[in-house]
Amino acid sequence: MGLKDQISGITKFCVHPQELRKETKVVGGTKQVHFDKIEALSPDIIICNKEENTREMVEQLDTIAPVWVSDIQNVEDSFEMIKVFGTIFNVSEKASEIAARIISKKNDFSEFIKNKPSKKVAYLIWKNPYMAAATNTFINTLLELNHFENVISDVGGRYPEVGSNALKEAETVLLSSEPYPFKKTDVTELENRLQKEVRLVDGEYFSWYGSRLLYAFDYFKGLH
Repeated sequence: MGLKDQISGITKFCVHPQELRKETKVVGGTKQVHFDKIEALSPDIIICNKEENTREMVEQLDTIAPVWVSDIQNVEDSFEMIKVFGTIFNVSEKASEIAARIISKKNDFSEFIKNKPSKKVAYLIWKNPYMAAATNTFINTLLELNHFENVISDVGGRYPEVGSNALKEAETVLLSSEPYPFKKTDVTELENRLQKEVRLVDGEYFSWYGSRLLYAFDYFKGLH
């Protein structure tokens, strides 16, 4: 949105663009932030996320500066968030342009995928124990756009622990690059155990809402 110079603090997980962490104060992670470092920066606004940050954290941050909390369930929520930021930061034209580009790419991908058959998948995000993204997640909405049918329901929570039995129904098991950094050795291990297709996928494109979606749909085309 052209606001890079106005960013005063980021988390250690804010890795794009790469040089940002050298230029901007890192104030911790999403679960454990350093409140003293944030307060020292005297921010005008703090952006949090409902899934990543606790209520207690948000309440404490709110004593430092107004807090805006995102609650993203689907791609449409991402569009709304981008437009809201455009209003808050007085860059509505730029925000609308970004949202329009994502919508155009999404529509193009929908045309690309419309005649491709559905495939049952499980999407793993963690190891020891294995954990999966269930149906009531942002990840699941992107799986659906890819004609991937998620075999992991949200009965056990949004990111439940899963064993081999839970993966039996899947035709393909997808191993995300984050938050657990699955490697090719993990693919081989699971393929031998399950005797079915296992693939590494880039977790950023399945779980990062916002402007990362500008690149997601081209990635999905390559995946297919």
